Amino acid sequence: MAHTALARKYRPKSFADVTTQEHVSETLRRAISTGRVGHAYLFCGPRGVGKTTLARVLAMALNCPDRTAEGEPCGECESCTRIWGGHTALDVVEIDAASNRGVDDARDLRERAMYAPSADGRHKIYIVDEAHMLTREAWNALLKIIEEPPPRVIFVFATTEPQKIQQSAAPILSRCQRFDFRRIGIMDIVSRLGVVLEHEGMKASPDALRLIARKADGGMRDALSLLDQVIALTGGDVEADAVRRVLGLVEEERYVELLDILSGEQHAEVFGLVERLVDEGYDLVEFYHGLLDVLRTVLRLRLSPDAELDLPPELHDQFAERAARFEAEDLVRMLAAAAELEAQGSLRRSPNPRVLIEMLLLRLSYIDRTVAIEELISALGGAPLSSGSAGAGGEGGAGGPGARGAGASAPTLSQPSRAPADQPALDLAKGPPAAPSATEEPANVITPASGVAEAWVQWLDAGRRVPKGLSAFLRSAHVVELPDGTLEVTPLPGPASERLGQPAVLREIGSALEPHLGRPASVVLGEPSPGPSNGERLTEEIVREDTLKALFHQEPRLERAVEELDLELMD
Repeated sequence: MAHTALARKYRPKSFADVTTQEHVSETLRRAISTGRVGHAYLFCGPRGVGKTTLARVLAMALNCPDRTAEGEPCGECESCTRIWGGHTALDVVEIDAASNRGVDDARDLRERAMYAPSADGRHKIYIVDEAHMLTREAWNALLKIIEEPPPRVIFVFATTEPQKIQQSAAPILSRCQRFDFRRIGIMDIVSRLGVVLEHEGMKASPDALRLIARKADGGMRDALSLLDQVIALTGGDVEADAVRRVLGLVEEERYVELLDILSGEQHAEVFGLVERLVDEGYDLVEFYHGLLDVLRTVLRLRLSPDAELDLPPELHDQFAERAARFEAEDLVRMLAAAAELEAQGSLRRSPNPRVLIEMLLLRLSYIDRTVAIEELISALGGAPLSSGSAGAGGEGGAGGPGARGAGASAPTLSQPSRAPADQPALDLAKGPPAAPSATEEPANVITPASGVAEAWVQWLDAGRRVPKGLSAFLRSAHVVELPDGTLEVTPLPGPASERLGQPAVLREIGSALEPHLGRPASVVLGEPSPGPSNGERLTEEIVREDTLKALFHQEPRLERAVEELDLELMD
């Protein structure tokens, strides 16, 4: 007896058997049971998610003499059997629009649709697959009959690219009921594959089924076809190693090795890794797609170590341990650099993908590592910046319409992977000398300072209610007490002057200073030195430059480190 492919053998025969697409199957079933079936449907979605299957089930239900009261076909009568198998049926016609796409084909379909169904109580259903392949002229020829079809004539159009129909035949969309099919989830695919294997009298490991499900990319038909392929190799039970052999998947251990190379900046090892992949016959395109998934997984673990991922426990631990070696910012840049190759589409078109993969991995291994400003200042022997000092606002930070650009976060530093040989490298692991121990006061108690300058520094160091984005400017500002007790704040020239001039911001500063001064405080803005002319537009570049000036004024050694070590400032 001839073998029937699993994708055909286990094709759903009823609305209830359709996986994941309940929003479509339930709507169609209720429409049949209540007699509210439309005359034209447009099924949109990726391949292998059930568009043609549901079209056939719809045709079966409409023409089944033993249909249930709930609208389900029996699946056993001659009509259901012929329709489900895709065999010739008088009242159900399946058309491949890829090979019948011209205006003459559309006119022929229109003429055939004028004939009545073969028997009373039956419907004539036209199922048009790959409908986006129809030409504009063909759509125009069908336009009238789709809008006003003969009695008991129903059109079902299935497509993977509805945007093409929108471009070539937009009026069609308003004449059809559109249903968008979802990709099928990995766990739903795994569950369905388990049911199929149980019926076939076979077993499979969960890891093997997950590999097949991920490779299927949301398509049940693809998953069943891949399962059929693996069974042909094993002849029985399905294991993960067999799945990897058949599908050409790269073992996770290779990606663990790659992460070790990237974290250790072992640039030369990149060529050896790629060479081993080629020698063992792996598809480099498949390796690249796996690399994107691994970088995404490692980034998730870096941001959320307790994240629940579909990984074996031992592999989860290995990825988590490697994730701790990278900063989240570096992983984001790695993932962005890797994704560029797919966005360009150059990998599949290249006659030599090996070079592209090697260059990509070298870029990832040479990518600059980011260092927080606080770490760098500590390494220089300075006092670390407080929580509100690098442009980050404290509690109750004031803002306003004039805060455009000035409230941007302070930059971080991108440290080259290797310092030049003639320049001494800074030991960023070293912190500042330990400060003399002092009796600590409760965190919620603020002791008033003896002077205005001391109170000003005390407030900024505490980081409470510091206006967002202004900490660096406030630290470098000149503060004096006027004869009437008012505090005059004169910042460095720049956009901070415009924002500090807002009454709400000044009131907020005065209110925040009261606990540190021990008395009510009134704050006014001093006249800064001439900055940009009134006609000069405030740009993000100006804001950035002024922010850096304020940071360098606050910590001159930071400017020296940037210049001598050739560090790049990043937002």
